[in-house]
Amino acid sequence: MSNLMLGVGFGLVTASILALATVPLSLQMSVARIPNFAHGEILTVGAYAAYVVNQHVNNIYLEALAAALAGGLVAYLMNTLLLQPFARRKPKLLILFILTIAASLMIQNIILLFFTGNSLAYHLPPSPPHKIGPFLLTGLNLFTIAAAIVVMLAVHVLLKYTKFGKAQRAVADSKDLAQVTGINSERIVQLTWLLDGLIAGFAGFLLGVSSGTLTPTLGQGYLLVIFAAAILGGIGKPYGAMAGAVFIGVAMEISALYIPASYKEVVAFGLLILTLLLRPNGIFAAPRAAGAAGATA
Repeated sequence: MSNLMLGVGFGLVTASILALATVPLSLQMSVARIPNFAHGEILTVGAYAAYVVNQHVNNIYLEALAAALAGGLVAYLMNTLLLQPFARRKPKLLILFILTIAASLMIQNIILLFFTGNSLAYHLPPSPPHKIGPFLLTGLNLFTIAAAIVVMLAVHVLLKYTKFGKAQRAVADSKDLAQVTGINSERIVQLTWLLDGLIAGFAGFLLGVSSGTLTPTLGQGYLLVIFAAAILGGIGKPYGAMAGAVFIGVAMEISALYIPASYKEVVAFGLLILTLLLRPNGIFAAPRAAGAAGATA
């Protein structure tokens, strides 16, 4: 088995976690149009909620459920109590962005209050590796990939075939026009934040288990990689975010075969810089669409 295929296998695992973290951020930004700097903290909350359940009941499904619910609750409350009261006044985008930074610091300090700043070991029972074609993956790796596929398919069905998904797309196109047609735009935004938190909290659980160590800055340290994947796929484009996550995840893990693993995130930042320089609308945006978007901005 070649090292390259091992790197691709690990890259698919990383891409799965990254997709689960990036798609909800991209969806939230397309609907609410707020760059959420506290998105990493939603992942962190999910990881810590799963850890708490792990200390009492060693059940991976209950841990995943707790992570999703905790992330959803935090995202919903952050939007309802902090962002929406300001958003109704239609302030400058910078003000809302600063509010998410404030929320990020608040959540970090609440975690510090209850769990201190010490690293916490989070381990599930070991599972032997399985040879799947050219890849060598553990049971947890397979669970991560399968979970990402199921969630991404669920997001696709939600966006394409449900009234809520159609309403989301309408609000993303024009919030005012959607309101005129009878769509409760504010309610759609609230539910989108809830959905964002549910998926991000679950992603935080997988990130925590994958890293094996929890710290209050766990998600914050992953945030730039998430934004890199979102920008690579095109901000506000959930399907582009999926593709961007796969591209970034595989590139990071393959690069770790040739450079020290501690530097693999530099690859993500390098791809981010290149994308911003060459294709600021994302590499998956058609050239004409990108030009039209720039003309109408």
